[in-house]
Amino acid sequence: MTARRRKKASRYRGSQTHGGGAKKKRRGGGHRGGRGMAGTGKRGDSRKPSIWTTDYFGKKGFKKKNKQALNPINIKTIEERIVSWADEKKAEMKGGDYHVDLGKLGYNKLIGSGRLTKKIHIVVERATEGAIAAVKEAHGQVEVTIKEEPKNDKKPETADAEEQ
Repeated sequence: MTARRRKKASRYRGSQTHGGGAKKKRRGGGHRGGRGMAGTGKRGDSRKPSIWTTDYFGKKGFKKKNKQALNPINIKTIEERIVSWADEKKAEMKGGDYHVDLGKLGYNKLIGSGRLTKKIHIVVERATEGAIAAVKEAHGQVEVTIKEEPKNDKKPETADAEEQ
């Protein structure tokens, strides 16, 4: 059976500070030198040595809003794992060559370090030119799903400039 107790707030009725010491101590963050990591300014001497080692002051860098996380995989890794992927039904064996969709395995870029000895048909979002060449050299095929447009650094010329 639970015992009924009075709330602590009712015990403090009439005590002016409710157990907080002096009147001004419980007001804002003034008694403790500010809130959080405040108080590290000119006169925050005891805090200074511990603050110097961290990146506390100011903003650092920037965050790109449209950045896409890349999860790359090497040709060498595919060569090592393709047989086990086929056993686990993550890749298929069709007509003597392997077919693998790297997007389903969580990879979105193919990188060309390593050599292939097996004929592999690879479907991936992005691939480097070296990776595509290495797969074609082993008589395989790379199917890139995202077509990236080449970056154009030149400013478009206006019609006024052409007339002059």
